[in-house]
Amino acid sequence: MKRIYITTLLTALAVMLIFSLVYSIWDDAAPIDSIKVGFIYENDESTPYTYNFCLAQNALEREYGSRVQLLTRNNVPEAESEEPVRELARAGCSIIFLNNYSDQIRLLAEEYPRVQFCQNSFNAADHEHYPANYHTFNAEIYQGRYLSGIAAGMKLRDLIDTHAISPEEALVGYVGAYPSVEVISGYTAFLLGVRSVAPEATMRVRYTYAWSSYNREKSCATQLIDEGCVIISQHTDTIGPAVACEEAATKRRVFHVGYNQNVIDIAPASSLISTRANWTPYVLGAVEAVLAGDSIEKHVDGRVQGNDVCGGIDTGWVQMLELNKRVATYDTQDALNRAAEQLRRGTLEVFKGDYTGTNPTDPSDTCDLRLGYRENDKTSWPTFGYVLDDVIVVEN
Repeated sequence: MKRIYITTLLTALAVMLIFSLVYSIWDDAAPIDSIKVGFIYENDESTPYTYNFCLAQNALEREYGSRVQLLTRNNVPEAESEEPVRELARAGCSIIFLNNYSDQIRLLAEEYPRVQFCQNSFNAADHEHYPANYHTFNAEIYQGRYLSGIAAGMKLRDLIDTHAISPEEALVGYVGAYPSVEVISGYTAFLLGVRSVAPEATMRVRYTYAWSSYNREKSCATQLIDEGCVIISQHTDTIGPAVACEEAATKRRVFHVGYNQNVIDIAPASSLISTRANWTPYVLGAVEAVLAGDSIEKHVDGRVQGNDVCGGIDTGWVQMLELNKRVATYDTQDALNRAAEQLRRGTLEVFKGDYTGTNPTDPSDTCDLRLGYRENDKTSWPTFGYVLDDVIVVEN
């Protein structure tokens, strides 16, 4: 009888061990020698927004060589994302990166559970549930906007102190694509950077209602310049505002702060500085994770919340491009270095000051910045959507 009990016990233990091993295999995927990586872009590398993703794609190819096969689809409108996604999934891509806003991606991820979907510029926090293979990421670009604002503020401060302009003439113009939270957050951070040096400054905003339209962007910038704006910045995707500033600079003082590309060669007499999002840390980390059979968020250096990751100056996700020292004040670089170090240490709170803001879509929704506001606190997607009272005027 004892022998029967012992045999039964050993059999049960063996079965448990087998199940444990099988579960372990399912739970931890084995490393992969090579994979196919898909990229779906809303436009192509002729636009700075996508060009910055192409830089990350090139870095991926340099890092892994033949271990990655890259499949790319360009000029894919948001509403037409479905078929290119299916094409890349059927082609055997293990991971697909997208730089559009389409809500289809989360739903498609459910259909292809073996493919990792990584989408930039989308607010996953709005979803109570999303598939385990659906990931979102974004840069804390408000930090770069704020630093750009410091460079602009240094220039305004110098113009005021040397009596080149009066305090009342410290006008900043901003060319925005849409009245979206993303754009509002960016131009607010920019103005707060400006006012940290030149508190006299006020801002006027004009929207193009297009992400990439040279003619509209240049027209909006020209109108702002004609209204007396001394600094022009932008959250749009062409060199239109920079060209408008350079043309105006032959007749009057006007300076440009760019986004996603260095425009000093285009506007040598007016360009101050630009900032950009750097997608390389995320792309390299995500592919490293897939090759290792591991969770993406374990391999990406950033602030992780579930399947969502963001990063700023401290992780290299936000970069300042070349400062035009022929145009900027002599001590601008030192000021930028000090502020950047504070951002890295977490000792500089950008959205804080003696300001109130109003939600343009709901006047009853207001924000008091004396209490401070932590941008990107719960999601990589920007959330500050309040227009600052008295210091920012939206003109269209």
